[in-house]
Amino acid sequence: MPKVLYVVDLSENERVKLMSIVNKRKTSSKRILHANILLAADINNPNKISAPVIAERYHVHRQTVQTVRKTYATEGLEAALGRKKRKVPPVEPKLTGDVEARIIALCCSDPPSGYERWTLRMVADETIKLEIISSISHMSVGRILKKTNLSLI
Repeated sequence: MPKVLYVVDLSENERVKLMSIVNKRKTSSKRILHANILLAADINNPNKISAPVIAERYHVHRQTVQTVRKTYATEGLEAALGRKKRKVPPVEPKLTGDVEARIIALCCSDPPSGYERWTLRMVADETIKLEIISSISHMSVGRILKKTNLSLI
């Protein structure tokens, strides 16, 4: 049997917390699964079983068992139960606070000659023309203005 790199040594309080998560079944299935894996991988468990057996019992890959063990050993119980949070969103937002401020300032300025007031389409076209942003729809301009309770009517 290979040496276990990350040992799961649960305290009594942690074991009670994990048992309540498993028994109540009022949380996400992933959290319950990770709680079961931690309980099975605990070195104080009288029924010691290996990672492949845990993986087979809970229908997960062996690497999942190792990942849960590693997360518990390095980051703690809550990190092992929860999902990893993204540090960076998958797509950077195009509309930042600076862009929104410049669009609002444009709406507050005088409209082009020959027009009484700005329309959403005119604001979107002017924003692209002034190179504030590479592309924007009139609907996005409307959402920005709605957030600030600013109306073009």
